[in-house]
Amino acid sequence: MLDDLLDNNRAWAQDIESENPGFFEKLSQQQSPEYLWIGCADSRVPANEIVGLLPGELFVHRNVANIVAHTDFNCLSVIQFAVDVLRIKHIIVCGHYGCGGVKAALNNNKHGLIDNWLREIKDIYHHHETRFRPLDEEARVDLLCELNVAEQVRNVCHTTIVQDAWDRGQELAVHGWIYSIRDGLIRDLQLTVNGKDQIDPIYRTDPAELPNAS
Repeated sequence: MLDDLLDNNRAWAQDIESENPGFFEKLSQQQSPEYLWIGCADSRVPANEIVGLLPGELFVHRNVANIVAHTDFNCLSVIQFAVDVLRIKHIIVCGHYGCGGVKAALNNNKHGLIDNWLREIKDIYHHHETRFRPLDEEARVDLLCELNVAEQVRNVCHTTIVQDAWDRGQELAVHGWIYSIRDGLIRDLQLTVNGKDQIDPIYRTDPAELPNAS
């Protein structure tokens, strides 16, 4: 019943190979992306395609509403592998306008297990509640999508993984972007963080306390 998908795959692989002979053989030997993409699982936001990158050029982690929770060892493991093993240079947190997870967080309907996952987005709304009062529903969703990206950028920067990389002098920047399904364009939210001096002191780890720190 999925033969059409398999046919699509064969056609895709042939197109790639015809344009770049030996591509898959070379790709099978190693991966060396410079970017980690943390995005939403929404099927309308295909990470590689919207930034025009080929397989092997973008390391990707996706979940509902692009959340970076400090209790999510799946996400943290992806970040650590990307930073410590692949030595990526950029972490991009990319949300998108009209996010279904953000919409769900804005109402009090019961959705099931995911309500626990979306709790952090409700906290963001609560913290900025006065900014939402004059807005209509669509504008509230879009603003919360942007604020959620900003919060997740901070969460990435607060991890010991990223701070340890900065302590050892590794080149690493964290960025906040948002994608619009309406026009296919990405907006840079100007949230780039390049080092510990850009985060609140309470969240900074002390390199003197790290084992074997120089």
